[in-house]
Amino acid sequence: MSARLGRNHEKTVGWSIHRFTHGRILMICLWLFGLLPLPGQNAYPTDEQYKKRPTNAIAAIAQGKADTAIYNLQEYLLSYPDDAESHYCLTVAYSVKNMIPESMDHLRKAVDSGMPIERFIAGPKSLLKNLHATGEFQEFVSKNTNGLIHGPMLGSVTSSSAKIWFRTSHSLAAKIEVLAVDTFQPVKVVEVKTSPDGLATMVDLPDLKPATTYFYRIYSGDQLLFDRGTIKTGIKDGTKIKARIGFGGGAGYTPWFERMWDTLSQQSFDAFLLLGDNVYIDYPEIPEAQEYCYYRRQSRPEFRRFTQNTPIYAIWDDHDFTINDGEGGPEIEVPAWKRPVWNLFQNQWANPYYGGGTAHPGCWFDFSVGDIDFIMLDCRYYRENPKTVKDPSMLGSFQKSWLLDQLKNSNATFKILASSVPWAKNTKPGSDDTWDGFAQEREEIFSFIAENQITGVLLLAADRHRSDAWKITRPDSYDLYEFMSSRLTNIHTHNLMSGSLFGYNKQCSFGTLEFDTTADDPSVSYLIKNIDNEEIHKITIYLSQLDFDEDKVINKKGRN
Repeated sequence: MSARLGRNHEKTVGWSIHRFTHGRILMICLWLFGLLPLPGQNAYPTDEQYKKRPTNAIAAIAQGKADTAIYNLQEYLLSYPDDAESHYCLTVAYSVKNMIPESMDHLRKAVDSGMPIERFIAGPKSLLKNLHATGEFQEFVSKNTNGLIHGPMLGSVTSSSAKIWFRTSHSLAAKIEVLAVDTFQPVKVVEVKTSPDGLATMVDLPDLKPATTYFYRIYSGDQLLFDRGTIKTGIKDGTKIKARIGFGGGAGYTPWFERMWDTLSQQSFDAFLLLGDNVYIDYPEIPEAQEYCYYRRQSRPEFRRFTQNTPIYAIWDDHDFTINDGEGGPEIEVPAWKRPVWNLFQNQWANPYYGGGTAHPGCWFDFSVGDIDFIMLDCRYYRENPKTVKDPSMLGSFQKSWLLDQLKNSNATFKILASSVPWAKNTKPGSDDTWDGFAQEREEIFSFIAENQITGVLLLAADRHRSDAWKITRPDSYDLYEFMSSRLTNIHTHNLMSGSLFGYNKQCSFGTLEFDTTADDPSVSYLIKNIDNEEIHKITIYLSQLDFDEDKVINKKGRN
């Protein structure tokens, strides 16, 4: 394999029995000293990497180690008997072993602990096929679902169109009605046959009116599957606008932090950008683990409530594409897992497009909101190893050429350059995983902005489990401002950095960009809010601060 999955990678599924025995002794000691809840005591797990434990179990099951996974999961349930995720994994493990009574028992325990039944319908189907084939399972789920198991999710909303993504339990004839808000009468009806075998269905809705609010709903025959979502079309590209865009990363699955999606629903965003580490997989060669991680998020009612009304745009980072700090390398088909991971990623989102298509796979794309251009980057598929390659590339030649063309040809007031990893120096001291490991390519991009007098560029990033603002001083250009946020639902945090303008890591948080390009001096404000919807920090940047004409610079340093 010519590209690494990641540095310092520790195998997580080859557990041995003697480790379990030692673990049980340690657990008893922790109980005695009051550092773990007693068996049967209901409490949130304290493990900062809670999201990884069940994923490791699913990976083990997929690799033929169901017995090992069962032992480990049962050990965990001694401390947390109501952990729905452990019961889900045991449902899967016993299904693989064709022990249906045990599988159904843990299914019921998971549902009783609050897990949506859609989780068990979605799959991974290859691991749950024995359970799915039983009449007992089919009878149980038929009473608790209407066939729509994931979504709808809104995406790719323009001034005249939108996309709706959803997944059904089986292939069925569906009808999407778009309704006028004032009359509640259909103005557009699209009929589709939904995808089989767990694949999602994508519906394009063309010929909508600009700056118009619609309702939408989904039927199968006379049965109402979903009622009712909202679509708000944008104004025409290039038009001055007031807009609110949310963004963030670091969305590891944490049941007690999934309420973040309801907090985001309150914000009335015109769009939301997921900037990587959206689900945390770390198993690029095990598609069952990938499906598991996407399905557990897509089944959450909070996430479904948020995405049915807010357009979602997503790129990946290391934990979604490869493993921690990993890279794909410059070859399209090497390692062999790259294209399958890309194919699976496309099935989870409603982006406008995905990289350069089949000829040049990737997750980069662009879109516009009024006179604001968003350029979303893929920082992993073609990334080279900075430890072994001199002057490595993060983007690859094809994507970098695309990026520079996008910047040069943009007439937007603001150009938002979104990376899954931080731009500024020393955001992750001692690491070459950020743009610090690709300093020459970073300088090439920044110098291109200066040489071509490209105004209004702002930088976004994720990766670090906190929310920050940074200022990058340039010798031949205006200062570049970077806004970073990557602790949507993660438990784990990273320390605040003294070099930032400000930062926050006390609670889960997200970034908000408030644009006003209608003003004489257009502006964007970056706000950090936490999971409780409390505003923590705010900074406002004006277009006059992002210009090469010194006559336009208004108290450049004094404003911030």
